[in-house]
Amino acid sequence: MKALVFHKAHDVRVENVPDPRIEEPRDAIIHVTSTAICGSDLHIYNGMFPQPKPLVLGHEFMGVVMETGTGVTNLKKGDRVVVPFPISCGTCWFCEHKLPTHCETSNPRHYGPEGGLLEQKGGGLFGYTDLYGGYQGGQAQYVRVPFADRGPRLVPADLTDDEVLFLSDILPTGYSGLKWADLKPGETVAVWGCGPVGLMAQKMARAMGAATVIGVDILEYRLRRAREAAGSTVINAADTDPVLAVRELTGGRGADVCIEAIGMEADRSAFEKVSNVLRGQAGTTSTFDKVLSAVRRGGRVSVLGVFGTKYDNVPLGQMLDKGVRIQFGQAPVHNFIDELLDLIVKKEVRADDIISHRLPLDDAPRAYKIFNAKEDECVKVVMNPWP
Repeated sequence: MKALVFHKAHDVRVENVPDPRIEEPRDAIIHVTSTAICGSDLHIYNGMFPQPKPLVLGHEFMGVVMETGTGVTNLKKGDRVVVPFPISCGTCWFCEHKLPTHCETSNPRHYGPEGGLLEQKGGGLFGYTDLYGGYQGGQAQYVRVPFADRGPRLVPADLTDDEVLFLSDILPTGYSGLKWADLKPGETVAVWGCGPVGLMAQKMARAMGAATVIGVDILEYRLRRAREAAGSTVINAADTDPVLAVRELTGGRGADVCIEAIGMEADRSAFEKVSNVLRGQAGTTSTFDKVLSAVRRGGRVSVLGVFGTKYDNVPLGQMLDKGVRIQFGQAPVHNFIDELLDLIVKKEVRADDIISHRLPLDDAPRAYKIFNAKEDECVKVVMNPWP
């Protein structure tokens, strides 16, 4: 089969690789009909997360069931499904406590309580380095899905791939940040980052009854997308102090809820780049710092952007003085996917209007380049693995 294979930083190639096969009774083989590039894929592409050997990338995908193991009784050949990006067994302590990204079973080689860049990790993820299980990803014509009796969700026949594909990751991820922050109707939400996850957070904030939704970015085309797709009030942080702008929109208090949806790959100054080398840090916490200043006292912050290392100068004193509640994490997609699918069926939420590029899998290397460089007003790339 054809698949997009990571070799080293900025070196991804479409190659012929062996077809996946059933390895465990709870496996399924999925014929992939649509797959997308996620901002998290860029962390591997840019060498921020180590991956020493070739790996098929991709954790946003959906398709048709081709084969199931003997332990999968809820799916059959021909079923159309969308697949959550975390790999969850459904039966361990963490899965039973609705924490599927911390599954104790799906990442046997690297699982443990420590966390950190090169230390013990949580549960397995599709196409997301050996540290997260080494599972081959979904930017391919076929993919093996472990614990297929737990993850894949059936897709109604009258919905297109574009309408439901993002249930695999970015829609539940944006929603998770708002749920963690306990967003209430009438509140103000400020979202740092108008990329795919930030846009989904803004859309869901509007659907949940936020009175004001603010999108912050430095690229005008992404801000335009936030206005069009989520009805957001937008702030261009390239020419306006976003913290002061958020305060001006909230009577000087700050936003009730702030979402950090950029992570360590925000723009860095020359000083930060030098500092990273000296301190052994990857990327920057600059957007997190701004979020802490923009949230009101007693407010809530959810961090959806990815950070990979320890960081100096984290403003713990500011967090204490402001009494801010903060949650980091990868989205527990399994907890929200059914609810969000129902909203899509009812046409109460739309996810496909952020797609900017539709390309064949053969063009995946070019797609990575334009998405990474933010060229051609690229917001979200969806790929078809078949000619």
